[in-house]
Amino acid sequence: MAWHYEGRVITELSDIPEGSIGFIYKITNKETNQFYIGKKSLYSRRTLPPLKGYKRKRKVIKESKWVNYNSSNKEVQGWGEVYKQILRFCFTKKALTYYEIKEQFRHDCLEREESLNDNLLGKFFKKDLE
Repeated sequence: MAWHYEGRVITELSDIPEGSIGFIYKITNKETNQFYIGKKSLYSRRTLPPLKGYKRKRKVIKESKWVNYNSSNKEVQGWGEVYKQILRFCFTKKALTYYEIKEQFRHDCLEREESLNDNLLGKFFKKDLE
């Protein structure tokens, strides 16, 4: 399944605005209309041990597997027919977190039954609202 953004299909880094480090997404189950909102980084950073004879650790940045990403939510990963939508591209890690929360509140994720987001920031939980 491809990602959709403003009527375009996004399948590679060249389709993404320059300087973006990630995006906010919404994955919707076509059969049940359940949805999940989250964030995904375009790059992964790893710290490797130093090379022989050196003391400084190495930092490696590579493209993440965002093209085939299906969410961190286990239930979403098992869905068949889904619509994957990019809501917004972000240019800093802080912006990724902020806009993820903003979209989750905007879509009433904790109050709507069709939302699979059961907590926001690990602080606000669906079960606490009942």
